[in-house]
This record gives sequence, C-alpha cells and structure tokens, in this order.
Amino acid sequence: MQPCYLIGLIGSGIQASLTPAMHMQEADALGFRYLYRLIDLTALGLPADALPDLLTAAERMGFNGLNITHPCKQLVLPLLDQLSDDARAIGAVNTVVLTHGKRIGHNTDASGFAAAFRRGLPDAALDRVVQFGAGGAGCAVAHAALGLGVGQLTLVDTDPLRAAALAHSLCARFGANRAVAAADSTAAVAAADGLINATPMGMAKYPGQAVPDAMLQSNHWVADIVYFPLETALLATARAKRCRVLHGGGMAVFQAVEAFRLFTGTAPRADRMLAHFDQLTASP
Repeated sequence: MQPCYLIGLIGSGIQASLTPAMHMQEADALGFRYLYRLIDLTALGLPADALPDLLTAAERMGFNGLNITHPCKQLVLPLLDQLSDDARAIGAVNTVVLTHGKRIGHNTDASGFAAAFRRGLPDAALDRVVQFGAGGAGCAVAHAALGLGVGQLTLVDTDPLRAAALAHSLCARFGANRAVAAADSTAAVAAADGLINATPMGMAKYPGQAVPDAMLQSNHWVADIVYFPLETALLATARAKRCRVLHGGGMAVFQAVEAFRLFTGTAPRADRMLAHFDQLTASP
C-alpha cells in the first residue's frame, strides 16, 4: 500500500507559495500519495489568533503535519507539546509534525538558509554581517549565519527591543559579542562584508526594500530570504551596484527538503526538488 500523507501550510497571504507543489512533486517521484493544502489566514478572513483552533482542526481531520509561516512562527510555540533542540534555541517553528496525539515543533529555516548559502556564496567574507529583520524567520537565519562562521552579526529591526532580545539569545548560544543590535545601521552597513534581508520586504504584499539604496556598496554580498519574486527590489539594486547576490529560492527548497523528511521519514532528493523549483519559477 502506498504511503499517504495530508499536510498543510498555515500563514497569511500564501496563495503564491510554491511549497505545496515542491512537496507533492517529490512525493509523486517517490510513489507516495501526498496532499498539501494551503490554510491562508488572509483568504479565510481569520486573524493570527485563530491559530489554536486551526491546529486542533488539523489534528481532528487527520493531518500528518503542518508548515508554519508568517506571522505564526513564534505564536505557535506555546501550542506545541515538544520542540526540537534547534527550534527551542531559535525560538521559532516552521514545521509541526502531528503524530500519536503530539504536536512536535521543528525549525528547518535555519538549515535551509545555511545549505543555500554554502551552495550560492561558498567563499563569501563573513567577518561582519548586517541582518535586517529579527522576527520568526530572522531568528532562524541569524542562528544559521553564526553557525556558518559569521564573526559578528549586527541586527536591525523596526522593533529595537526585539533585535536586542535576539542578540542576547545569540550571544548565549554562540559567545559574547557575536551578535549586537544596531545602534547605527548606516555605520554598521558601511563596515560590513555582507547583508541579509530576513524581513518580508520585497514580497508583492510588502513592496520596497529593507536596505536603502544609498547604503549598498559594490563590495557587499547581499542575501535575501524572499523568493516570490526571486528578483526583489533589493537584489535588483544590489546587482546594479555589482554586488554578489543570493535569492531566497535556495532557502525555500532546502527548508522544504528537511520538512519533507520530517513529515514522511523518507529523505527526498534535493537535486530533484531544486530542478523542480527552477521549472516552477522559470519565465514563461
């Protein structure tokens, strides 16, 4: 009998997500029956505080797991029975396995960003990096960045207290002064080797760019976690200034690779999922 899975994605404004297609295509290749449904808060007219009811409904309807995205990656934490070590350290969850009456939270964003970065910018200078965004995805990306060997990570966020709290938790895990909240983002960017956008800015529903044009220099590398569109305003500006760039597609694929493994217990083929992502995003 073929393995059969029912998976969902909970988030706001997620109709353009390619995650369902990536999961189902790989499942087809492996001979699985696999249905992946969008649970879009925006389309349903629901606030984020509907999350407890949605988790309960998913359990009752026999879902095997859920991916969690903006704005629920931190809101979901108190609703779970167990956390993986990475999810606990990061303080955000993007993958929930529903099994034997338990909700087990994982974070595949961090490993996804790290895998994409090693593949796309393998020789990038990492002494000083500035990251914009300290929310749910930002927490994961910051942990990944320090795990990749960033010497000092400066955090910039619209909420300075959130940036300071993340810096404190990162230093507790990686060592004193490895992360700081920006007192002066202009000075920090000027001294940086590279920049990371870990905010939703650049998506169609959040137009614009987190890093002002004037701050970008040709010696910077620039990584963006947004993948729809792949060429965000930030990356277009960075390319024009001859910066090396990394779009968010690799992170999207590699987080999906690990989530698929957690949901099914079977390791998918990352190369096949990357190729399928390229087909999905190819210009018509």
